[in-house]
Amino acid sequence: MPTRTAKAVWKDTVQKGAGALELGSGSYKGTYSYASRFEDGSGTNPEELIGAAHAGCFSMAFSLMLEQAGFTPKAINTEASVTLDPDQLAITKIELRAVAEIPDIDENKFQEVAVQAKNGCPVSKALAGVDIALTAKLK
Repeated sequence: MPTRTAKAVWKDTVQKGAGALELGSGSYKGTYSYASRFEDGSGTNPEELIGAAHAGCFSMAFSLMLEQAGFTPKAINTEASVTLDPDQLAITKIELRAVAEIPDIDENKFQEVAVQAKNGCPVSKALAGVDIALTAKLK
């Protein structure tokens, strides 16, 4: 089984400091700060990266489960919104919104497989302590 890595560096105090995040593959390197995490400052933040990971994982899991159910997806577009409560210092909610183009599937089967994918994707399982909502639309 592959093990994936990422690195983070932080310098100085929480509010004055700054850091950098880098994926082990080298495909992403970016800065983060108090302002990019708790305000509208430039740079990324851990929650945004979790959202990207969750959207990507769900999309792949949905594709796999659709294929296993006998359907071939043309496209699955997923957006994830991750809510960080600064008072609790906790991620309290993740909202997955998916729009998919799946030929020859009815709405009930589509929704059933979407929920299976939400519950079955590895990132959803890793984040099981967070309220994860799903809105799935068939295009």
